[in-house]
Amino acid sequence: MSESRTAVETLRAELAVLGVHEAYEIGDDVTLSVWIGLVVSFREGLYRWREGAVKCRHLGTDPGGCAIRVARRHAELKADVPPWWDELARVLRGEAAEEYP
Repeated sequence: MSESRTAVETLRAELAVLGVHEAYEIGDDVTLSVWIGLVVSFREGLYRWREGAVKCRHLGTDPGGCAIRVARRHAELKADVPPWWDELARVLRGEAAEEYP
């Protein structure tokens, strides 16, 4: 298993402990999609997370600290879901996807 994949899996586990169960690896072994536009990747020893134009970095040796920051932002985003989200989720994923980012 590559360093990046291990780091992403560790971060995903840390996020789950904090109650963020929706995060999923998008298929490249280095990127997690956490919520609408909130994505975390690992490369060159750093977790790099972004949301739109906002970009942040966190040391790869501290997946717990990164998970806390990402989980905090995830909670903020879920508290103020964009008005277009519900309609888009229904169109793209069907009625069963209402709660899934």
